[in-house]
Amino acid sequence: MHKQLNLFEVRSRPYNEQKVESPAKTTTTATAIELFAGAGGLALGLEKAGLKAKALIEIDKDAVATLRHNRPDWNVIHTDIREVAFAGMSADIVTGGFPCQAFSYAGKGLGFEDTRGTLFYEFARCVKEVQPKLFLAENVRGLISHQNGKTLKVVLSVLKSLGYEVQYRLMNAVNYEVPQKRERVIIVGNRPGIRFYYPAQFPYILTLRDALKDVPPSEGMSYSPKKAAILALVPPGGCWRDLPADVQKSYMMKSYYLTGGRTGMARRISWNEPSLTLTTSPSQKQTERCHPEETRPFTVREYARIQTFPDEWEFLGGIASKYHQIGNAVPVKFAYHLGQAIVSALSRISLQLSAIS
Repeated sequence: MHKQLNLFEVRSRPYNEQKVESPAKTTTTATAIELFAGAGGLALGLEKAGLKAKALIEIDKDAVATLRHNRPDWNVIHTDIREVAFAGMSADIVTGGFPCQAFSYAGKGLGFEDTRGTLFYEFARCVKEVQPKLFLAENVRGLISHQNGKTLKVVLSVLKSLGYEVQYRLMNAVNYEVPQKRERVIIVGNRPGIRFYYPAQFPYILTLRDALKDVPPSEGMSYSPKKAAILALVPPGGCWRDLPADVQKSYMMKSYYLTGGRTGMARRISWNEPSLTLTTSPSQKQTERCHPEETRPFTVREYARIQTFPDEWEFLGGIASKYHQIGNAVPVKFAYHLGQAIVSALSRISLQLSAIS
């Protein structure tokens, strides 16, 4: 029987001498509507922080099955976000990671209506119709430089026009008890009078050794014989640069002559470091994440551990879909710390109202 590793414990000294965190303190039960919910990483983390999921909207059938299987009491709506009428809905918080899409700039004022047809428009529409106290949007680092920064500028401008004070920060999940280097843009908007502070970074970094201790066995993909033979030559913590010169050129092909580190190619992770960002497929070229000792990709449960899903959270669908769901998710522990910051912001409102009354 495998020991269940509780990834919601605070590591003080050794990993096996952890203390369970105290539940988030709040004077009210805040509710959340989540768009693009995926396999539940963000929702689960927010739940751990004390927030109640009022509705989760997702179009992928396997992700919907995963959500319903693990949380039968959640209101999971399986539909295209464009088909949802938010008018009449209410929630304290709206969350979601909208895909980064381009806008057309020709002769437009680039207000709310100009973003129509994009999934960001659907996120903004939800905020406009629900009027939450606070919203949180998650996106990839590339949003900052997308179309030379114009896309982010429009996103922030539109959200501010809805009556919110808006801020954003590039955050790395590795600084929030996630054994993975994963940078994400976190955009937060709040009603005037509400103060939101991003969570403080933790003073330690979890490694792969922490994450994969006593991990339950599970299914996993394999490398092709050709790729396995090449990765067998790479030491823990190494990458394509550790291959013989002739093998480097044949494996890298045109990428060999590009500039930049390219350290994610033919990469074997060391036990003593965090994983690089997990992708939606564990064996695709140029983003290998090879196991430290065995020449194979991480298994499904290892993927889930690195994303800080608890072992009891089951993923439904085929193996490719399971990897895709996990790789796309917000790390649960990262979401938990963001959730604590949200709870603190909302709790301050309750305290202020209590003081006035």
